Amino acid sequence: MMSVLELHNVNQIFGTGTARVHVLHDINFAAEPGQLSLIMGPSGSGKSTFLTIAGGLLTPTSGDVLVNGQNVAGRTKKQRDALRLRDIGFILQAYHLLPYLTVADQFKLVAKVKKSGNLSQDELAEVLDTLGITELLRKYPGELSGGQQQRVAIARALYPNPAIILADEPTSALDSSRVQVVGQLLRDLAVKRNKAVVVVTHDVRLQSFADQLYTITDGVLQKEQ
Repeated sequence: MMSVLELHNVNQIFGTGTARVHVLHDINFAAEPGQLSLIMGPSGSGKSTFLTIAGGLLTPTSGDVLVNGQNVAGRTKKQRDALRLRDIGFILQAYHLLPYLTVADQFKLVAKVKKSGNLSQDELAEVLDTLGITELLRKYPGELSGGQQQRVAIARALYPNPAIILADEPTSALDSSRVQVVGQLLRDLAVKRNKAVVVVTHDVRLQSFADQLYTITDGVLQKEQ
């Protein structure tokens, strides 16, 4: 099985001199289609930095990031943007829903930017139904609870049908029953749709859904299972 996402000896350093902080230390990581990888760690452990680099939003101080075997570093900003649009779905903590668009229009906007290869209307309807947000389509983000916004953001990340899904604390605003729904959905995406799903979280309730479990502590990544 070929890994669709690989990080080789990635280091991230912010600042210089006395303000220098070594956030990630020699990170090696690979994610394969059909697997859910969980990266557990406390706040400030480097989880979000890891995800930002894995998604090609930040170029590491040293090391390589490969998406579908292609090194992200050697590409222009435009090429990186295209790669992200095509291959990577982000579920971020700040839900990034556009406040002036209804839930339905958030999906229409995705379809304008990425014109082909998205989920069919039936598949999208199934995702909305699974997440319990079908009845929210006419609402604006400001009318939704934090948990509802989170579920809309998850559906929006899945709609372009990316090969890789990167999720940053996707269950932080959810109660236990919703955590189970989202955990199962992410697991099904990996297994049934053959996606590489990578979740960074400190939510231990998600551990039972993971194929690969890593811990990150002070910027050092270790594989647990």
